Amino acid sequence: MPESGDGLKANVNAAVEARSLSVKEMGTVAKRLRRHIISMTGKAGSGHPGGSLSAVEIVTALYFGWLRYNPEDPRWSDRDRFILSKGHAAPLLYAALAECGYFPVEKLSTLRQLDSYLQGHTDRTVTPGVEMSAGSLGQGLSFAIGVALAGRLNSQEYRVYVLLGDGECDEGQVWEAAMAAAHFKLDNLVAIVDNNGQQIDGWNRDVMNLDPFNKKWQAFGWHVIEVDGHNLPQLIDAFNQAKLVKSQPAVIIAHTIKGKGVSFMENNPDFHGKAPTAAEVEIALKELE
Repeated sequence: MPESGDGLKANVNAAVEARSLSVKEMGTVAKRLRRHIISMTGKAGSGHPGGSLSAVEIVTALYFGWLRYNPEDPRWSDRDRFILSKGHAAPLLYAALAECGYFPVEKLSTLRQLDSYLQGHTDRTVTPGVEMSAGSLGQGLSFAIGVALAGRLNSQEYRVYVLLGDGECDEGQVWEAAMAAAHFKLDNLVAIVDNNGQQIDGWNRDVMNLDPFNKKWQAFGWHVIEVDGHNLPQLIDAFNQAKLVKSQPAVIIAHTIKGKGVSFMENNPDFHGKAPTAAEVEIALKELE
């Protein structure tokens, strides 16, 4: 049985401190996560490598420098919540959860296999550490609002982080949720947008232009922070800034490159939902050594 009370809190705090890596160590972890993403999707023969690779530093900064959680008790009630709204980036989340100790790293090779708990989109009922079952885009921010409101009602101090794709922000539900979060003054909620400029059909500017993106969030009542989404110190600083914001939610617009780290995938919309071939896996892993 999990511990309760001060004993569990002390153990979790100690674990969090142990996971607060240096920027250099985080960079090493980020490279491992990229290698996992390539290997997983390549072995599965399907998946979404492009948008997983673009958000690697975002997830690394959260799981290895910021979030409070306990892999030995995934449902610890006072954990911070990370909600993956862009659920097709499941390979990235699975890689991070494995590296954090939620399940063995060896299980990553079962991505998208029958009876595996690592399916193409996240499922909170089967995968340790997953907070939301994903599939249809646009729903994660609404879900996160419910979680943030629950924390407030229960007088809990956990914080809620939700990762959206910029193409996902074509969805009207995102903006309904953005209005609601500001209305309820949810300063325990942080949205992060993986702003890589692309979606499955090509460049956002051609499919559905989001500009001026930052001003849209400001107009909806959010505190806006913009960073280079591959710069770990900037991301850590942004999470620090967001925690200081009061009486309104914060959004971090992280400017990224789709397919980051693999030359033939970078800014290539073909790899939004196409797995690398065996030959491409070999090339990519060499680039990521």
